[in-house]
Amino acid sequence: MRRVMLFATVAAISLSSCVSKKKYTELEAKNKEIQDLLNTATVKLNTCLTEREALAQQVDFLKKNNTDLINNVGNLTTLTTKGAENLEKSLESLKEKDLKISRLQDALTKKDSVTLALVTSLKREVGIDDPDININVDKGVVMISIADNLLFKSGSYEVSDKAKGVLAKVAKVINSKPDFECMVEGHTDNVPIKNAVLLDNWDLSVKRATSIVRVLQKDLGVSPKQLIPAGRSSYVPLVENDSPANRAKNRRTRIIIMPKIDQFYDMLEKEMKNLEGK
Repeated sequence: MRRVMLFATVAAISLSSCVSKKKYTELEAKNKEIQDLLNTATVKLNTCLTEREALAQQVDFLKKNNTDLINNVGNLTTLTTKGAENLEKSLESLKEKDLKISRLQDALTKKDSVTLALVTSLKREVGIDDPDININVDKGVVMISIADNLLFKSGSYEVSDKAKGVLAKVAKVINSKPDFECMVEGHTDNVPIKNAVLLDNWDLSVKRATSIVRVLQKDLGVSPKQLIPAGRSSYVPLVENDSPANRAKNRRTRIIIMPKIDQFYDMLEKEMKNLEGK
């Protein structure tokens, strides 16, 4: 069973066209709460597995004792009332543990199954041979990283026609998953920028994220309820900004596709309550 983790986001610049700082704070708190719940669930699962093994050993022991009694006396009626009751209780307890383990494992692995299917679909739609496009799974969600030279001109936040072809493929997958959310993150290098339109790299990263969101919504038919724009400026680099090549790697847009957090939070919370109540 793979351990599921959800990604953490940081607050974006408060603009009328992008998500509020309050929204990101809520998302970050929700992600932490889910991570704590997943850690607790993993501990509970390991405890259940240990108890299950002990119960299985007890059942084997009781079965052997009962078999010995039957063989020695030659009559099933010699099986003591106490031995029969213990065997019945042990079998019932083992059955309950199996049921709880199965339900908890289903809750913890469902997200992995959905994520794997989404990655396969995205790689089929977008393709994996373009060096400017990278699709992978990180912290339990699907990440599509697109180099900014494929999306924008230097210092600009206007989406290129070439980029719209790639975004159309991403939109096709998003539209097929109406219960998923899509966060668009703008990332820059650390070279300061300031002009009549842009205040700084925060401003550029946010405007690039909202530009992508507008294309997904207005041109490609993605529901705005699924979209979350975010600006990360230069503070989450892939590599050190110590060369032109490295700075180019850090200038990117990351599209994060994920099942809605509340759905899996509610599911895990329900299964945890079931586990604790039995």
